[in-house]
Amino acid sequence: MPVNPNASIEITAFAWVPPFAEGFVRDLRARWACEEMGLDYAERLIDVTSPRPASYLREQPWGQVPVLKDQGIEWFESGAILLHLGEKDARLLPLDPQGRARAISWLFAALNTIEPRVMEFATINVFAKEETWAIQRRPSLLTFIGVRLDGLADALGEKTFLAGEFSVADIAMATVLKELQDTSLVSSRLRLSAYLDRCLARPAYQRALDAQIEVFRRTSAEGA
Repeated sequence: MPVNPNASIEITAFAWVPPFAEGFVRDLRARWACEEMGLDYAERLIDVTSPRPASYLREQPWGQVPVLKDQGIEWFESGAILLHLGEKDARLLPLDPQGRARAISWLFAALNTIEPRVMEFATINVFAKEETWAIQRRPSLLTFIGVRLDGLADALGEKTFLAGEFSVADIAMATVLKELQDTSLVSSRLRLSAYLDRCLARPAYQRALDAQIEVFRRTSAEGA
């Protein structure tokens, strides 16, 4: 759905990020969920280069994005936001108790079991790659991530998505795995590679990505 400044749902996003971060900022998860369900949403853009105002820190204690406002109710943390949005529509969170439990469990698994080590991998590969501790940490971290990804691949098996039909769990997991898309950690595990391709091929994902990137292009042009 197109961004609608009058929508009852508002998603906070950064107005600009460095090129390497484009397509990876966490507001993408909220945008994707809205696109899957056909929900209009408004954008509230904040400057990543400036200190966050106290008013925003009261909404998000660390000044991160996204924050989502829905009819006066505020949510922060992308996992909580996905759970809230999923509860609006059975297309992203099953109604049957076991299906719902499975989807929520995989949502938490993506953010608690897989993502922390993936973010550590990004730290040692990008932000601290020349540091001695990062060089020393890399082999054991790759082994650890590999074990986690093998467990994920085994659990996925021949299923198309993690919890039956596509759900908030897949939005979370796909955006985590996307961080490893250009590495052999995913490409060497054919089930995970195919799973990620299926998720990212969804039209709703492309619309969400386009909306995020359009913000960066527009604000860059305005600042030129």
